[in-house]
Amino acid sequence: MADHLVDIGEVIVHGVLFDPKNTKAWRNMDLVQNIYRAVPRLFELLEERGVQYVLVGGIAMLAYVDGRNTQDIDLIVDPDDLAKLPEIGIEDRNQGFARGWFGDLAVDFLFTSEKLFDTIRQKYVSAKRFAEREVPCATVEGLLLMKLFALPDKYRRAHFDKVRLYEKDVADLIERYQPNVTPLFDELTKHMLPSDVDEVRKIVADIEDRIARQSQRFGGASQ
Repeated sequence: MADHLVDIGEVIVHGVLFDPKNTKAWRNMDLVQNIYRAVPRLFELLEERGVQYVLVGGIAMLAYVDGRNTQDIDLIVDPDDLAKLPEIGIEDRNQGFARGWFGDLAVDFLFTSEKLFDTIRQKYVSAKRFAEREVPCATVEGLLLMKLFALPDKYRRAHFDKVRLYEKDVADLIERYQPNVTPLFDELTKHMLPSDVDEVRKIVADIEDRIARQSQRFGGASQ
């Protein structure tokens, strides 16, 4: 787990301000304050409206490893629960995903109509303390399932920036927590093509081999 409490608002503000594409953000201090206010209010609304959710994505990664950057909040929810959140303006939606805005705060929703996401929401959840509050967050294994599940599509679409990011996330989680990945492949076989699972196995094996080789370089860890 990260050694300090992650401030979700601060992470998102920094992600917005330090994005070269957001050239006007530095001149809009209202934007900064709006995001800081929106983050705790979003989680209050989720609780008040009885929305069962799980935090995933870049913020969830920061509960376990340092250094991730993100500009939004990612949540697994039942698609029907969006009707309980009329304050969030939805700008894009399909069968498995929606992107919305809670004021100036970007929120991505991953729907439980994708059975793997529903499994993660039910089985791979742990309460994590952030600066704002305690939040139901995907476990290390839940995050690994999501990253590995997404990789085949990113490769097919040639989204290699995402491929590199997701594979780094996988490597960081495996290196720090050394989870048993065998049950994860058993779960993925229920949701992916067998050929895709085989390729994902190879990716994980390559990552594990790279981690092992790195630990042996220069005589291993210093005494």
